[in-house]
Amino acid sequence: MEHRHRPEPSRLTNRSGGGQRPVGDDAVSGGQAEKPTPQDFFAGHPRGLEMFEAVRSMIGGLGHLEVTTSKSQVAFRRRRGFAFLWMPGQYLAKPDAEVVLSIALGRRDPSPRFKEVVQVAPSHWMHHLEVHDLGDLDAEVEQWLREAAERAE
Repeated sequence: MEHRHRPEPSRLTNRSGGGQRPVGDDAVSGGQAEKPTPQDFFAGHPRGLEMFEAVRSMIGGLGHLEVTTSKSQVAFRRRRGFAFLWMPGQYLAKPDAEVVLSIALGRRDPSPRFKEVVQVAPSHWMHHLEVHDLGDLDAEVEQWLREAAERAE
């Protein structure tokens, strides 16, 4: 019989979400960890924060939505996520852009502006748009964001 190393109690996982996620020291001590903000995520990357503010402004009039921040991205959500800002420099040595806006649509959009389009489920396509400057966030992008937000309700 093979014996596997059991994690220390402070590294046990939270199974309430169905998956296993490490529980940090704050959870063990009973304290509340502060949730990261978009400002935290884009610290040291003022252009990234500028892109976040522009996207938030574009979709701000669409009604209720949430912004959640993790170590890997800033997500705009309704019932589910529909737009995500992330920095490819976290994963690539020489990215082509500082920020990527990923938009979840229920169809494949044929625009050549997308760096990559991936079908992640039968009716769920993730469209990755490299954002080089604020001019890239135009009326066409706003329309894609509106479509994605409506679908995420």
